[in-house]
Amino acid sequence: MIATPITSKPRVTVVIPVYNERDTIPALLDRVRAVGVVSELVVVEDCSSDGTRELLQQLPPAPDLKLVFHDRNRGKGAGLRSGFAAATGDIVIIQDADLEYDPREYPRLLEPILEDRADVVYGSRFAGGESHRVLYFWHSLGNRALTLMSNAFTNLNLSDMETCYKVFRREILQQVQVEEDRFGFEPEVTGKVAALRCRIYEVGISYSGRTYEEGKKITWKDGVRAIWCILKYRPTRLRRLRAR
Repeated sequence: MIATPITSKPRVTVVIPVYNERDTIPALLDRVRAVGVVSELVVVEDCSSDGTRELLQQLPPAPDLKLVFHDRNRGKGAGLRSGFAAATGDIVIIQDADLEYDPREYPRLLEPILEDRADVVYGSRFAGGESHRVLYFWHSLGNRALTLMSNAFTNLNLSDMETCYKVFRREILQQVQVEEDRFGFEPEVTGKVAALRCRIYEVGISYSGRTYEEGKKITWKDGVRAIWCILKYRPTRLRRLRAR
């Protein structure tokens, strides 16, 4: 599938799912705005217990900011589902709230779409020569294993399927119904854009990962769910279901 070319200056929406990130969300919003390419920020607060909700509610109204509040904790995928529904930009960027990913990378991530070479762009932590904080060996191995398994079923050659930085033309997202509530979103959306035969690009990015003591949330259980999602959302199955 090839989306409609963007012929004028696009509106860019950043969707930010937030859960227990009181200490990072103010700085993140400042960093996103400082890049100067974002028209709309959609922050989805996922019923935090650390005061994040109250902090967001106290922010002064701003024309570029939309706040969406969940009445119970539902997970990252559910937050993105709500955020995508509220997004109005021509291009949508996913941004975690934990400062592991640097918004200054946005121009590089947007370039393949703006040049009409891509419909979807992944920011890869494992491609290119950008800086990375050195952390967990088993996490790195697990990410690469999940990416390899995903590639085997999607017939893509991604180097980082689990990355946060995914950028979409909004018309692509409008054809993707997000079903997963937690971190299974990553293999789910990868399988679904592959099933749509989108033009997918990767761009090397930097990465400043967190430790569990600093607030990292993903666990081995999410890895097990990711394997299930790779199988469930494999493109051959999705195309077969669509053809019925």
